Amino acid sequence: MSAPAGPATAPAAAPTVHHRAALALLVSAQFVVMLDTSIVNVALPSIQADLALSATGLTWVVNAYVLAFGGLLLLAGRTADLLGRRRVFVAGAVVFTVGTLAAGTAAGSAALVLGRVVQGIGAAALSPAAMSLLLVTFPGAARARAMSMWGAASTAGGATGVVAGGLLAEHLGWSSVFFVTVPITALAAVAASRLLDPAPGRSGRRWDGLGAAAITGGVVALVHAALAVPQHGWRSPTAAVGMGAAGALLVVFVAIERRVRDPLVPLAVFRSRPVSTGAVLAVLGGAARASTFVLVALYLQQGLHLAPGAAGLAMLPTSLAGLAVSLSLLPRVLRALGPERSLVTGLVVLAAGHLWLARTPTAALYAVDVLPGLLLVATGVALSFTPTTMVLAGGLPKEQAGLASGLSGAGTQVGAALGTAAFTAVAAGATFAAGDDAAPIGIDGFAAAFASAACVALVTAAVGLSLLGRRSRASD
Repeated sequence: MSAPAGPATAPAAAPTVHHRAALALLVSAQFVVMLDTSIVNVALPSIQADLALSATGLTWVVNAYVLAFGGLLLLAGRTADLLGRRRVFVAGAVVFTVGTLAAGTAAGSAALVLGRVVQGIGAAALSPAAMSLLLVTFPGAARARAMSMWGAASTAGGATGVVAGGLLAEHLGWSSVFFVTVPITALAAVAASRLLDPAPGRSGRRWDGLGAAAITGGVVALVHAALAVPQHGWRSPTAAVGMGAAGALLVVFVAIERRVRDPLVPLAVFRSRPVSTGAVLAVLGGAARASTFVLVALYLQQGLHLAPGAAGLAMLPTSLAGLAVSLSLLPRVLRALGPERSLVTGLVVLAAGHLWLARTPTAALYAVDVLPGLLLVATGVALSFTPTTMVLAGGLPKEQAGLASGLSGAGTQVGAALGTAAFTAVAAGATFAAGDDAAPIGIDGFAAAFASAACVALVTAAVGLSLLGRRSRASD
């Protein structure tokens, strides 16, 4: 069970040079994972022009990575507990590097998509292994600062990708957006043996192959169905079959986990309120947070008619604000309020940002009608993302840190896919209801989407408040 976190937490010992180097290595892994997502998105037009990709082929350059990454996070996190976290971290770095090289040297769409799949597999191993190592290496009060650095690395990776992707693609070609991460992941694979905890996994455990196949297939089917919604709609065969397959596979997964001796995910962990509630917070919070940036990018270009380059610059303050909050404000908030109150506060601020953007006046002024909302959103994301993982991890023992990071990461990815699909559908529905189903999303559509995202953020905050009520009753 999680211990109360707040002002009374004992101060952590001063970090050693070794600990600082280990922290830098771990957060660099998350930086690369987030950098790769955003930097490739910016280079998509160049990739399409050079390889003559169809719209569907271009979509798969993005979706191949998302499906492999989101589908394997839970499996990789649990594997890190069983086989050894450092071992899985190194394997993830190597696989990611191989996939990056394959994608960067691809001469056609099939080779590029295959490289993206391999990248996603590597990222799925790298990210939860790094987070679980961070949770184990930095316990107690030191965890707040370490997790703040983790959140800052996520923000910095996304911001760097937005800025660097266009410049690299324009001046050095689209292949350079892949090659830029190779030195980081190659160095991470080499440095891990010197800097990271060499603790072995839990020997004597049987591999739950059927459970692994069921949960991976279920998550992939669910994310694939969600990715199809913006283009084909909720009632399309792709979405319907994907949702049905996901539901069936999740039922099969639960049945398997109840019967095997060494389950991939021991269902008993969900008896812990922080774990079960934390999983819900990860899904709902992922929907409210990740979908925001997709909506904002569409709003700036389709609603305010900004050119892509200008829209990228307009979103840059969001990344910079998120980085500043993660590094300077979040550690203080965590020490003062604890992770539960921090995430609730962040979600309320996030909802306020959504509601500000939902105003969407026809003659919007960026400095008045857009920028304040973006800054609120950035603050809310920074204050709620990392504490959600801390809440979930606090409900599991140290030996299951990989499972905690896998649950958090998988929940966030699933939530992001579902949220993006749902809010994009809301925006399209509100626009097309006006009578022109061929038009781009209009101002009314964006207003409805941002308002819906605000509602989800507030519902997620209410779920977080339930943990505070439980803690108060426990302390009486």
